[in-house]
Amino acid sequence: MTSSASPRVDGLPGRRGTSFRRVLTGSMAGAVLEWYDFAIYGVLAATVLGPLFFPGESDIIKLLLALATQGIGFIARPLGGIVFGHLGDKFGRKPMLVTTFLLLGTSTAAIGLLPTYEQIGLGATVLLVLLRLTQGFALGGEFGAAVLMVSEYGDPKRRGFWASWPQAGAPLGTVLATVVVSTIALALPGDAFDQWGWRLAFLVALPLLVVGFWVRRSVEESPVFQAAQERAALEPETTSEEPAATAPRRSSVQEALRNPRPVLHGLGMRLGENIAFYIYTVFVIAYATTYFGYERGDVVLAVTFASAAQFAGMIGGGAWSDRVGRKKAMLVPSALLVVWAPLFFVLVQQESLSLLWLGTCVGAFLHGMLAGPEAAWITELFPTRRRYAGSSLVFQGSSIIAGAPAPFIAVWLIDSFGVGMVVGYLVVTMLITVIAVATSKETRGSDLDRVE
Repeated sequence: MTSSASPRVDGLPGRRGTSFRRVLTGSMAGAVLEWYDFAIYGVLAATVLGPLFFPGESDIIKLLLALATQGIGFIARPLGGIVFGHLGDKFGRKPMLVTTFLLLGTSTAAIGLLPTYEQIGLGATVLLVLLRLTQGFALGGEFGAAVLMVSEYGDPKRRGFWASWPQAGAPLGTVLATVVVSTIALALPGDAFDQWGWRLAFLVALPLLVVGFWVRRSVEESPVFQAAQERAALEPETTSEEPAATAPRRSSVQEALRNPRPVLHGLGMRLGENIAFYIYTVFVIAYATTYFGYERGDVVLAVTFASAAQFAGMIGGGAWSDRVGRKKAMLVPSALLVVWAPLFFVLVQQESLSLLWLGTCVGAFLHGMLAGPEAAWITELFPTRRRYAGSSLVFQGSSIIAGAPAPFIAVWLIDSFGVGMVVGYLVVTMLITVIAVATSKETRGSDLDRVE
């Protein structure tokens, strides 16, 4: 086997000259585009898209319908995770890395070119919904591909640090979206932004698409996946009903579900983490402006700076996990987020902008410390033959059961029962995260080449 296998460099097989920097850049481009799309659509749905794409006399109904289309993207994510997860474990990480990025970038830019309801009627609404579904489907496979490529290429001793960079695409995309919308709105006179300027915000996806596609297209296949394929080619034919270790005949999605413990640990960990993200970056805007009279611009600015703190937390948390282990690096911020939940709401209720900034930035930083190591941790939970499928099930499954409904559940709880129930919602789900991490195995130092 040694003579046929790829050469090993820095402890990983099959580097074959591909620059790790190129892998990291390509993965980051997709992650930033993913969250840029999420943030830009959320901002414009609340201000522009409702009147342009949805019929009706009531402005509230138009707004609700526009916001509902944001949730539609989440529905398609698990399907994309299943499809691309299976294909990525069968044919390789690189084809999925390129395909998902093309789907994501073109569908985002296409929204900026759509005719409005006034121009073509209900067809405009249908096209918008279809593009949101396409985005969600692409996102279902995009993030898994990005994290896996970085994890399987990078130095195993610094895997937590390097894998945290695609994670950090979330705050970077949020900051980029805020800057783009603010710049366009300030540059255009009168109501030009509402008439046509909003389209530019979506069309910004095009240069990101061009750069990201060029970088990703030139990246070679994951060395870990190549090594698995080479081992499979050297294995003798088997007549057993069980598949060869590195070349499963069953779908890798089926294999991941037949071994549910890692998936359940990942979903449990992501439950509180996902909800915390949306509370500190999305729900806080509605909560602070609706109930306490904060200016929307002030709260959005606070969330923007909180995103920068979140970025720092992710990179720092990923690096820390390489030193102390994934479990400790995730348990500490998980426990602190349980404590911070009631303090955050107390600070917002003081109607002090500086305290609002403090509450939001600390919450986002702690969330970043928790989310940073999770990319490497989830990758390390699964063997090569089902790693793409397993990690996609965790990332995208948690998004639809936790992330997507979180702002709506929080608004309903506070409207129906008061803020105490929102605090309870955040605390209970974070405790589930604490339990999931505490009962999982330590994965730092795991060999990603392992067969099982």
